[in-house]
Amino acid sequence: MTNRPKLVVANRKMNGNLPDNARFLQSVLQETRHHRARYAVCPPHPYLQQAQQLLQHSHVAWGGQNMSRFERGAYTGSVSPLMLKEFGCTYVIIGHSERRLRGHESDESCGERFEAALKAGLTPILCIGETLEEYELGETDLVVVRQLNPVISHVGIQALAKGVIAYEPIWAIGTGKAASPQHAQAILSFIRGHIGLLDEQVAEQITLLYGGSVNPGNAAQLMSMPDVDGGLIGGASLIVEDFIQICQIANELSSLKSAA
Repeated sequence: MTNRPKLVVANRKMNGNLPDNARFLQSVLQETRHHRARYAVCPPHPYLQQAQQLLQHSHVAWGGQNMSRFERGAYTGSVSPLMLKEFGCTYVIIGHSERRLRGHESDESCGERFEAALKAGLTPILCIGETLEEYELGETDLVVVRQLNPVISHVGIQALAKGVIAYEPIWAIGTGKAASPQHAQAILSFIRGHIGLLDEQVAEQITLLYGGSVNPGNAAQLMSMPDVDGGLIGGASLIVEDFIQICQIANELSSLKSAA
């Protein structure tokens, strides 16, 4: 067993309001005290100040759901890495499929933003994963390598270890149809092996997450897999009781690893 602590990240997407956010964040703070696992919340950008106010000096980190590769300029509607840092963000999600599909983000632009995030002192969470058609054609390995390699080209293999990689098959996001634990393990093991061809130490250190319809009913099986270091949680992060259950499962698994 490895000593990589579990990481659970809430991607609350375009959801929430001030009262609901407060209840969610306060519940997570209260129910995850003294945990060994790591936690982070990524709310919509307008609520980052609220997250900063409620989470600062706590064990729960927060981050942005996306960012520009530019620090400033005439980019209406964009958020710069420096802005995220100013609101105390530790993490930022890069390349989520909803941004790739609807925001026309490319593998290359994800590499550029991963690099910009590291430069700003943020920990990028790079999302990679295949469509249903690519999955049925057996092209998952090709897709994740195609999406990962531009990041390695931009930052180098050593710097890759400063980020997090989240495997999120597009056919599992928001569908209620999660990948099987065996499939998630197979792909994350492949990703770790691909990184290991360039640097074995980075491959062993880097945190790999699974995302896509994770819920309290399947989280234990998914996160028990040796290469699944936690989860990027979407829909279940909108129900505080469900998210806390997932956090508790991650903590129990982290405690078992620590004891081993």
